[in-house]
Amino acid sequence: MFRNSIRQKIVGIAAGLIVLAVITSLLSMVMAGQVGHLLDELTNRYIPAYGHLARVNIRSLERSLAMRRMMMAKMQAPGEDGGYAAARKTFDEIEPAIKREANAARVLIDAIIADPSTPSDNAALGRLDDRIDNAVNDLLMRLNAENKTLLEQLDAQEFAAAKATTLRADVLRDDFSNKIEGIRGDMLAQVASAAAKVMSAQQRAIIISGFVTAIAAILGFVFAMLVGSGITRPVMRLLEGTREVEAGRLDGTIAITTQDEIGQLSAAFNRMIETLRHNQRIRETFGRYINPRIAEGLLEQPAIAATEGQRRIMTVMFCDMKGFTSLSEGVTPRGLVKIMNLYLSTMSAPVHAHRGIIDKYIGDAIMAYWGAPFVEEAEQTHLAALAAIDMVGQVNQLRKDLPELLGVRAIPADCDIRIGIATGEALVGSIGSEFMMSYTVLGDTVNLASRLEGANKFYGSRSLISEATAAACAATIELREIDRLVVVGQTQPVAVFEIIGKKDELSPAQTELRQHYADGLAAYRERRWDDAELAFAAALAAVPNDGPSATLKARVVNFRQNPPAADWDGAWHLESK
Repeated sequence: MFRNSIRQKIVGIAAGLIVLAVITSLLSMVMAGQVGHLLDELTNRYIPAYGHLARVNIRSLERSLAMRRMMMAKMQAPGEDGGYAAARKTFDEIEPAIKREANAARVLIDAIIADPSTPSDNAALGRLDDRIDNAVNDLLMRLNAENKTLLEQLDAQEFAAAKATTLRADVLRDDFSNKIEGIRGDMLAQVASAAAKVMSAQQRAIIISGFVTAIAAILGFVFAMLVGSGITRPVMRLLEGTREVEAGRLDGTIAITTQDEIGQLSAAFNRMIETLRHNQRIRETFGRYINPRIAEGLLEQPAIAATEGQRRIMTVMFCDMKGFTSLSEGVTPRGLVKIMNLYLSTMSAPVHAHRGIIDKYIGDAIMAYWGAPFVEEAEQTHLAALAAIDMVGQVNQLRKDLPELLGVRAIPADCDIRIGIATGEALVGSIGSEFMMSYTVLGDTVNLASRLEGANKFYGSRSLISEATAAACAATIELREIDRLVVVGQTQPVAVFEIIGKKDELSPAQTELRQHYADGLAAYRERRWDDAELAFAAALAAVPNDGPSATLKARVVNFRQNPPAADWDGAWHLESK
């Protein structure tokens, strides 16, 4: 049965339920017919027979009353024969009526006895028939004889004899009435018995109909459950498997227990899961070489690979490892791979956490960017600055993990990081050739970010950002202006800022450092060398190892001895990357 199609199963369920309903209906019709037949006999035979017997009794009383009217009429004064004639006419008409009623009752009783399709007390009904026959043929005949004598006596005006005959006739009439009354009582008992049988048959029909209906319902329910479970169980397993896939769990498969459409669907579902597992392995592998969000977009929308570049406002970050060359010279190739993996994993985590896209790894350098379609333009600089803060915060832990990773007490060089961030218009999109494509960013903003990362070497700083970046994130990030630079490849000076920390989270020393540095920078640009030197010295007193303060103080000393040109605008030209 479970090898059939779902359509055949449903049709089978419907056909079974229809058959059960038809059987129940036929049984109900048969039992209702039996009850109807009994009720028909009760209403068309028993009750009419009882009615005929009741009318026989009434007719007997009417005949006795007519006889008395005749006597009264005869005893009246001569000439009053009109009343006698009317009473005589009534008297003569009643006798045939009594016989007709009695015969009609007997006919109905005989019909009940002769019908074998209904239960009845045939013996009691036969006795009733005999009693009716005796009453009509015996008592009625004797009564008629007395009545005939009475009529003759009345015609002869023999009233004394007529009175005696009347007494005898009354005795016979009472005897006839009593017999008819007894017959009628027994007939009433038969009517009640027939009515009780009708009611019993009706109750039996109701009980049987209810029982058969219950059996049909139970059988139909069991049949539907057996067939339905063969459909619903595979569907529930398929639903559970779908929920597992929706939750990202692709480990299981669905057991195939039927060969219908659901079984075929389950087999197709298992093949789909296997394909999804294969695609997930591809996605996971692919995501190790390309940012997962870009990889997912390429897998779900292959047309993105052919998208032409667009110019958008982007924030680009470059991060490099300070002292990498010295560090790499003192370790084995395997150890160097461990260092690089640890360093890149540690520094990439904040970028991922703040929704940045890692574009590529260039040796020990990390290139990342923020912007559409991955983040909103208004939040890209804030996210990039937060990522830079977290990356700087990971340096101390990295210094602790590297010796343990290499199995040495201390690393050969003091490792640190340098970060450069720039915001501006850049070309974004899939760029490459027919052999290889890369979803990346290009333009002056990218070059500026790279140059700012390198500028950290000259200032002894960790994270330098462009003026556009600083203006966009100033509401949430604590900054200080470092200098005005003309980086390699550009001719116009740009203001450069350093990320100090998150808004309202500076220590008193950092706050003092920023103020003294700002005073020294203002004096430096106004060529007030003494004031500038004092201010930078105060900044170093607040934070002794501050690289920008040391750099600018040394530059002030040099300018005191070798003043800049008269047209100097306060900008510093970097001669190397």
